[in-house]
Amino acid sequence: MGTRLRLARRRVSLSGNLLFLEPAFLLMRPVLRCLALLLALLAGPAFAQPANRPTPGYTRVAIETSVGTIIVATDDRRAPLTSANFLTYVDDGRFDGVTFYRAARRKSDPKLGLIQGGIDTDARRSLPPIRHEPTTRTGLRHLDATLSMARPNRANSAMGNFFITVGPTPNMDARGDYIGYAAFGHVVAGMDVVRRILSVPTCCGSGPMRGQMIVRPITITRAKRLDGHPHPSRGVKPWLLGLNRKPAG
Repeated sequence: MGTRLRLARRRVSLSGNLLFLEPAFLLMRPVLRCLALLLALLAGPAFAQPANRPTPGYTRVAIETSVGTIIVATDDRRAPLTSANFLTYVDDGRFDGVTFYRAARRKSDPKLGLIQGGIDTDARRSLPPIRHEPTTRTGLRHLDATLSMARPNRANSAMGNFFITVGPTPNMDARGDYIGYAAFGHVVAGMDVVRRILSVPTCCGSGPMRGQMIVRPITITRAKRLDGHPHPSRGVKPWLLGLNRKPAG
């Protein structure tokens, strides 16, 4: 009799707890949904940007290549120096006729990695190096489809080369004494083109780029601003000299 009574009390106790917990869990569901939505928005605000209309704080650029068009958006508020530098290259036409020359695929998953393009080593197209804007200052991160500046192995040295990530690349973010790379925007359309470039045959190169140079570089026929007014730099454009001359004779 005593054992039955104890078992009965235990069942009542468990039932009571379940009755108490279930309504509380149901009440928490809307809160959890809101938290999940908020985290998604904070993780990648650029991905919500429409490719077909302007978004305050961003400037869209269409990078037209021989295999399709990539539309990127620079984050002018959080990375103003890096964004302005990139847009000057665009407005000057310094990216017109250059290439995507590097495709760095991860060994663990060749569908992930990055592609790199820009002026390469063409000093005629270069502007002065810019001050580095680390991710610890801008709050941006190297996520999937991030637009970031390539640079030599020293601070304040980025000029006219950039890369686009395929998959998160947290090792590019600044941490401790490591300054990382300057993320300054995201792809808003054309990631299929980015993945196509990542998959092309590569060879050659040296150091960290060994085996990553594209055999037949992908031409950037034109890079054009889609938002706002162009602000080209002043002075001579040496890479254009002689292009429109007619042959003698």
